[in-house]
Amino acid sequence: MASGLQQTENREGNHVADKRRSPYGLQVIGSCLSCQLVKQRVFCQLSHPALSEMDRISSSSIFPKGSILFVEGQEPRGVFIICNGRLKLSTTSSQGKSIIVRTAKEGEVIGLPSTLSGKPYDLTAEAMEPVQANFIGREAFLQFLQHHSEAALRTAEILSNIYHNTLAEVRYLGLSASAPQKLARFLLDLLLNDLPENGPTRSTLTLTHREIAETIGASRETVTRLFAQFKRKGWIEVHGSSVSLKNRAALENVRDS
Repeated sequence: MASGLQQTENREGNHVADKRRSPYGLQVIGSCLSCQLVKQRVFCQLSHPALSEMDRISSSSIFPKGSILFVEGQEPRGVFIICNGRLKLSTTSSQGKSIIVRTAKEGEVIGLPSTLSGKPYDLTAEAMEPVQANFIGREAFLQFLQHHSEAALRTAEILSNIYHNTLAEVRYLGLSASAPQKLARFLLDLLLNDLPENGPTRSTLTLTHREIAETIGASRETVTRLFAQFKRKGWIEVHGSSVSLKNRAALENVRDS
């Protein structure tokens, strides 16, 4: 586990926000009750009593970029609810080849299937940037679900989403015939998801070419070559870590070919 974790609590043990003492420039979320994500994320949309109970049983920590929250094969200690930042969830073959399954962001619960089943974590969770997350131990979380049926229903909804997303990824990796199709889909998902209607089709690319390759099942050299090809054709524009969509129709044609 990564060292250097920071906790922000008052003398009574309640979570409080103190932006001045917040490391890595994060604006620490002090309580689930005051969090602005409550209307945006499935597990955060709970009643006041349930959120109060979740506050009581959780502990908030700050993880530096590159920190490992849990490792594939590790016995499940509990769940992490992401308050700020993003994590990459990956799996590794016996030959040492890694693939990034997905990126988790604010409001998501990670480690949920293993915490419920008691089986080892099937993914490794690594901070892509400084992350604040609330940790709830396995036994406390299971009791929480028993006492709050609405939380159990939300958990079932999350598991359903995990199933459908996993199926989509299997289709994506297994049925996309070429690396250009996979990269086109990756870029379209990156640039078009979670953007306001009629908003700018621009995003910050936080993954390296190697990590993108691990996400789409290609080599780093192939990803670098395709990026250069897409830029040369005027489909995308890249400035540092910022990527902009210039020709959506062209990328959609590649994705659907």
